[in-house]
Amino acid sequence: MIRVVVADDQALLRGSFTMLVDSEPDLTVVGEAATGVEAVSVTLEQQPDVVLMDVRMPDMDGIEATRRIGDAARVLIVTMFDLDAYVYDALRAGASGFLFKDTPPADLLAAIRVVASGEALLAPTVTRRLIEEFARTPAFPRVKGIGGVTDREREVLVLIARGLSNHEIAGYLQVSVATVKTHIGRLLTKLEARDRAQLVITAYESGLVTAAP
Repeated sequence: MIRVVVADDQALLRGSFTMLVDSEPDLTVVGEAATGVEAVSVTLEQQPDVVLMDVRMPDMDGIEATRRIGDAARVLIVTMFDLDAYVYDALRAGASGFLFKDTPPADLLAAIRVVASGEALLAPTVTRRLIEEFARTPAFPRVKGIGGVTDREREVLVLIARGLSNHEIAGYLQVSVATVKTHIGRLLTKLEARDRAQLVITAYESGLVTAAP
């Protein structure tokens, strides 16, 4: 059973998410929150697998709430806008990915399962596009190093940041999917990244990957 917390300041939307999640036999909502402060409190108390986190909430926004939740749960940001500046900050804060609020119900449920299984970035190409948008700004940080990464691991990291799936990376490099997973596991360890989302962030922040002109 995958345990979920739903955090959104709109009662109607929060209730809709809760009903949808609870309709599935393998999913259950163990808590709700209308503010960022409540989201942190409920998450630390209930220890869910996944938090559906709104970005803009009273008392504390979803970004700070995600930061404070840390490793207590995997956070799936749910945002109203396509290219929302807050989403990039949320990924930097440790979120595992994001969805739009108009995502079809089946896709939302699939996203919860994907994130709960340890994967990240349900839609890597969308997230890449968002990061590229903010990478164009002069203030975009480049602070993380990628020391100790081999040439092949560097290739894999670039392809992850470009939005390729494991199968696509395997085809591009002409190796097995198992080999790709091994490289990704080593990247996660060497770069102290929790998941694929943080690998994408690191690739851009290090300057290894730059925004397309």
